[in-house]
Amino acid sequence: MARILFVMTGSDHWTLADGTLHPTGFWAEEFLAPYKAFTGAGHQVTVATPGGVVPPVDKGSLAPEANGGQEGADAAAAALEAASELHAPVKLEEVSAADYDAVFYPGGHGPMEDLAVSADSARVLSDALASGRPLAVVCHAPAALLATEGADGGSPFAGYRLTGFTNAEETQAGLAGKAPWLLQDRLTALGAEFVEGEPWRPNVVADRNLVTGQNPASSEPLAQEVLSRLG
Repeated sequence: MARILFVMTGSDHWTLADGTLHPTGFWAEEFLAPYKAFTGAGHQVTVATPGGVVPPVDKGSLAPEANGGQEGADAAAAALEAASELHAPVKLEEVSAADYDAVFYPGGHGPMEDLAVSADSARVLSDALASGRPLAVVCHAPAALLATEGADGGSPFAGYRLTGFTNAEETQAGLAGKAPWLLQDRLTALGAEFVEGEPWRPNVVADRNLVTGQNPASSEPLAQEVLSRLG
């Protein structure tokens, strides 16, 4: 049995360029698909958030149109309620990556607000990367990598091939024009090699022990890649 750390947002909003607060949180599929894959394989999941707050779900991710209809939406909501680890998170400030066999970051716009500037998350990311153990990050969660940039402008993730929610997807989602910054642009500026796939199609990019997924549809194949590495 492996121990897998989920680092998740504690923010229920994303501050847009004009200062308005866009309601958000984590995207349900990006938690549920890997959670089901990992626990179904007999592994143990621990959830960590800034301050140990219960991570808020983006209500849009529980809408029927995001779940193939009302039945799927109801099933997703029930699965979130049944995931006990989600309701008893530990404090990110007290977490050590060394205690886990893999680290997984679900997305949603929430990480753009808090994890993108979290020194505690940056510490976990840097330690996980250096450990050689699987580090998986999906959709908007690669925003957390921005916090690893040092005062000299360098980041341990510079030079890595990775992906995340693209400018094209943000545009199609209707938020690109309102965003204070775009994830693809910032990751490229960080020095990463951004690998853009077709909008909304699964796209998983592996570089050494870092594996990243582009969007919600990438959550399941990303989890399977982690499982294959855990053995």
